[in-house]
Amino acid sequence: MKVIVVMASVIALVVSGMGYFTIGQLGNDVASAQNLALGGEGEATADGAVDILLVGTDSRTDAQGEPLPDEQLERLNAGFDHGEQNTDTMMVIRVPADGSEATAVSIPRDTYIHDEEFGNMKINAVFAAHRDQRRAELEASGEALSEQEIEQQATEAGRAGLIAAIRDLTGVDIDHYAEVGLHGFVHLTNAVGGVEVCLRNPVNDPYSGADFPAGRQTLDGYEALAFVRQRHDLPRGDFDRIVRQQAYMASLVNKVLSTGTLTNPGKLSDMADAVERSVVLDEDWDIMSFANQLADLAAGNVTFTTIPVTSVDGTGDYGESIVTVDQSEVNEFFEDLVVTEEERAQAEAEAGAEAEAAPELNPALESVEVHVLNAGGIAGLANNIGDWLEGAGLKIAETTNAQDGIYFESQIVAANPDSEAAQSLSEMLGGLPITPNETLDENTLVVVGHSEYSGPTAEPIGSGEYASEDTGEEDADETDEVGTPGADYGQAEDNPELDAGGDGPRCVN
Repeated sequence: MKVIVVMASVIALVVSGMGYFTIGQLGNDVASAQNLALGGEGEATADGAVDILLVGTDSRTDAQGEPLPDEQLERLNAGFDHGEQNTDTMMVIRVPADGSEATAVSIPRDTYIHDEEFGNMKINAVFAAHRDQRRAELEASGEALSEQEIEQQATEAGRAGLIAAIRDLTGVDIDHYAEVGLHGFVHLTNAVGGVEVCLRNPVNDPYSGADFPAGRQTLDGYEALAFVRQRHDLPRGDFDRIVRQQAYMASLVNKVLSTGTLTNPGKLSDMADAVERSVVLDEDWDIMSFANQLADLAAGNVTFTTIPVTSVDGTGDYGESIVTVDQSEVNEFFEDLVVTEEERAQAEAEAGAEAEAAPELNPALESVEVHVLNAGGIAGLANNIGDWLEGAGLKIAETTNAQDGIYFESQIVAANPDSEAAQSLSEMLGGLPITPNETLDENTLVVVGHSEYSGPTAEPIGSGEYASEDTGEEDADETDEVGTPGADYGQAEDNPELDAGGDGPRCVN
């Protein structure tokens, strides 16, 4: 229960516009991470965005690797160092090329992924697996290396392994890396004078040390650490903890960007000192250039969200509880985050022009509900047809698989095959035959797609963009998941999207 740290401190660093860098407050003593293979590795999207991996660790040392004293560890409520180091908080911040907005995306620690070297595993175990393997290799090599050199090279391998795993999961290049530990979180929070939060209910959790009343309150660094680490007694456990982290960071960013923090020399000096003592950055980060890119960033354009997941109660290869994801869905999610305002406006204009040019929907179809069935072997055919019909203005009641042995060709099923609605729908779908079914009411039509279907679809047939329709499960050769999804497959509750604007903190569980 003592391994979680969040990225609020680094958010203040990378999303605030780097105010203290621009006025020369930060010295040259910031710890740097080397040999990370950042940017351009693998098949990542070339979208021009700046992508920053933010990692929170449970390290019991400062940024320079010096052990924290026992009395400070006691105040952190984090136990003592047993040699392990976990990365239970991971975020990717996407900043589009125009710097108009920034989105911080949380990655649940139990997200199940496939690591090229170690196989299927939780993403929070990747760093330790690569670090420990490299340590063992160095110790067995017989090289004359000090313990400090072994630790440095092992840590570099752990960071590089984690960056590669995040790149595979998200489909984007990771351009920069920032890391903060327990000590850093406390100091950076205190440097801004504490941060206001809001709780829906009072809490008292001995595991994290969180003991707070309901309502709005300002927390110092140690209190904030307890606030963001709690997951016991929360309705959704780790997912509510993620929401807490995001709400806290949104409030922090609001304070940094909206209350004069960046123009207060005293606070800037405190923040610069805290960064030097607490944060690890990749050695190639051109901070001044990045600060200029974010010069006009407003608090309301900093958004916090979580990757889409397919289930939160899945099972891993060894029976462990996992969060399952569809990697292609996660990739698409990240691609959508970097559409600039100009590109979005252009797309909306093009969509409007297409809508104006499209023929009007036959009024006979306006009150009709359409059920779309997949009776063939083409994965996602019903979804594909349904999406096209919905785009044309029809109301789609469902898309699902047909029962075996009932339909052997594509067709439209209607109570009255001669009705204007049935005839019009048939014409829209390329002249599909219409068969009668007197059990249907006059406002219900059924579209059946079979293997020979050649009518219009939202995507080319066989493109692999659509899943099988039956219970939300994808065909074995189409799936982009690892692990066994849980009972809530396809119904995993979405996390709220928060932004850093507004005039007060978001109330959370």
